[in-house]
Amino acid sequence: MESDVGISENTSHHSEAVIKPKFDWYQTDSHVTISVMVKNLKKEDMDIQIKENTLIVNIHPTPTNEQAYCLSLNLSHAIVPERCSTKILSTKVEIKLAKAEDIRWMALEGDTDIILPAKISVEPSPVNPEVNKYPSSAHYTRDWDKLVQEIKEEEKNEKPEGEAALNQLFQQIYKDGSDETRKAMNKSFVESGGTVLSTNWQDIGKEKVEVKPPDGMEFKQYEK
Repeated sequence: MESDVGISENTSHHSEAVIKPKFDWYQTDSHVTISVMVKNLKKEDMDIQIKENTLIVNIHPTPTNEQAYCLSLNLSHAIVPERCSTKILSTKVEIKLAKAEDIRWMALEGDTDIILPAKISVEPSPVNPEVNKYPSSAHYTRDWDKLVQEIKEEEKNEKPEGEAALNQLFQQIYKDGSDETRKAMNKSFVESGGTVLSTNWQDIGKEKVEVKPPDGMEFKQYEK
């Protein structure tokens, strides 16, 4: 199930029971796609406000889901609101943001100057399962582990392809890697102009990483 959702001019106000929903994201050279993990929604169940540097998603309580949600993000780079789009799926809401510049984002939120080949996980899963249960003023708890597991089961056939799959692989390596692995990935990618991506800090940390263009191509320094 999918549907387009318009951009709301005003942000809805909810009660104290409003909580931040679980979400994930990945990027390509031209877009950032954010998945809000709330199921069985309709167009009228939410208000979405997209501006040059902010994204606000308000989800109202429904007969099948009494919880209200609000996702408010201060984006790390500018986007083009009129080129953004939204899809409603049975398991989540996908918001596709068009980048103002074709660069890799170091993080989804905040100020950043370093360009990375893939995303940094915004919300890593806690080790303690009890941490995933958040009480609200509605006098009940939400088991995030169970919710995420249900979504994973329903999305087994919705596997990313092409560049999205490559971004997801880089993301997983960066998330699970050691500090040295992350440093090696950052240093090699930035110093080589995006032509080298290494996880071996012992080699990469010794000297500057040179640009290695693809076979059959020649690197030329830009002259002002």
